[in-house]
Amino acid sequence: MVRLRETEVILRLCIVFLLILTSILIGLDSQTKDIAYIHKKVTFRYLFALEVELYINAVVAAYNIVQLGFGWYGVAQKNSNSKWLSYLLDQTAVYVVFAGASAAAQHSLLVVTGSKELQWMKWCYKFTRFCFQIGSAIILNYIAAVLMIILSFISSFSLFRLYSPKRYFQFKSS
Repeated sequence: MVRLRETEVILRLCIVFLLILTSILIGLDSQTKDIAYIHKKVTFRYLFALEVELYINAVVAAYNIVQLGFGWYGVAQKNSNSKWLSYLLDQTAVYVVFAGASAAAQHSLLVVTGSKELQWMKWCYKFTRFCFQIGSAIILNYIAAVLMIILSFISSFSLFRLYSPKRYFQFKSS
């Protein structure tokens, strides 16, 4: 059980690091070009999915820091209600981060390929550094989502090990 707790702490630290790094990459990414004597600056605010992803990453990183704090200060999850809450919040965090990363990837793909019907130009021909930085942020976000899936498995294991395998939703006898 101690190894499981250490693994959970290491995973949460890695997730927090990746989510903060992704937020920094997205939030500080901007590129300025002169196009036909017009000074054009591109930031993440031009793509709504990136802005939403930035906020999602900040909230989920804060949630993981709070979970680390609960583990660090010995607020042990002794009853099943707190384990259920942790399990459900971990599941929700995984789904929200994965959905945000997928929406940002889809929106970024539209920026890469362009759309003649919507008169959307291909940004990556003009703003290559911006596109590479956003692409690396999306990849890091998917890595964080995979680590959160592993963390969710650990959370479900620590919850369902409390229950008896023979009696439906009853605790094991101590």
